[in-house]
Amino acid sequence: MKIHIGEKPFLCNVCEYKCIEKSSLQSHMKIHTGEKSFSCPICEYKCIQKSDLQRHMKIHTGEKPFSCNICEYKCIRKSTLQTHMKIHTGEKSFSCPICEYKCIQKSDLQRHMKIHTGEKPFSCNICEYKCIQKSVLQRHMKIHTGEKPFSCNICEYKCITKSDLQRHMKIHTGEKPFSCNICEYKCITKRYLQKHMIIHTGEKPFSCNICEYKCITKSDLQRHMKIHTGEKPFSCNICEYNCIRKSSLQTHMKIHTGEKPFSCNICEYKCIEKRYLQKHMIIHTGEKPFSCNICEHKCIRKDVLQTHMKIHTGEKPFLCNICEYQCNRKSSLQRHMKTHT
Repeated sequence: MKIHIGEKPFLCNVCEYKCIEKSSLQSHMKIHTGEKSFSCPICEYKCIQKSDLQRHMKIHTGEKPFSCNICEYKCIRKSTLQTHMKIHTGEKSFSCPICEYKCIQKSDLQRHMKIHTGEKPFSCNICEYKCIQKSVLQRHMKIHTGEKPFSCNICEYKCITKSDLQRHMKIHTGEKPFSCNICEYKCITKRYLQKHMIIHTGEKPFSCNICEYKCITKSDLQRHMKIHTGEKPFSCNICEYNCIRKSSLQTHMKIHTGEKPFSCNICEYKCIEKRYLQKHMIIHTGEKPFSCNICEHKCIRKDVLQTHMKIHTGEKPFLCNICEYQCNRKSSLQRHMKTHT
């Protein structure tokens, strides 16, 4: 009996699936039974259809028969190539009904919707970390295992993700593809540029619920909160120094090693941190970027200006614990204390 155009005489008795051929229905029923008749001889992959297995085997052979005619992208499936081409056309077929997010694939939209629902189906079995994607959880687990599979071929840097390594390599190449349209700032990543732009807007979206502190990034706020909790998770294994940041500990360790990687190209000055060198260079340029808004006083450093301002306010926060002497500088108090000894 001939099948008319559009007719699908074979129906699934479990779901609404319809098809033209009996063999297609038989394949479909394996979805409901869980039967996977075809298995890979190399790995543990199993599937319902022979065509799925044939596609899978290309992973092992490295064969990528479908290639983009615009860039060097190659892939195993025609459907994957069709999705890739939307990158070049700018087509984003799927859009979020809640915000302005648009994307190329349905799976990306499904992932995005979890941001609005708050759903985080993947959780770490060691700590309380939860996330939206399985791949993100796999990355997180490397924090606990200490695994850093990606390493730099120039220096000793190692990291968890390929993207982190790609970012790091720009340090060696000097590449800074993201630039500010207001000032001359350039950087390695888009998120660094986004953070930088807040300097120009003056926006500080993160605020402390204990004091008036406000900041640009969530990580800065988390660090700040340790001031209130007193938490100093990083400690020196030579002396009793404890601190809030890992970078502060790394800088501190240079005191013990005597390492001073930053040096002045005019005089013999050397220092531990780049910011100290930048401050030092002002001595040679004669620049005094900090000025008093009451008198004509100008100075090199912000802390020196803050001390100067106490002359105008009359503030004398340093008190002698022996006599009634008060002053606006710690160094002045230390000098005064010698009169008692």
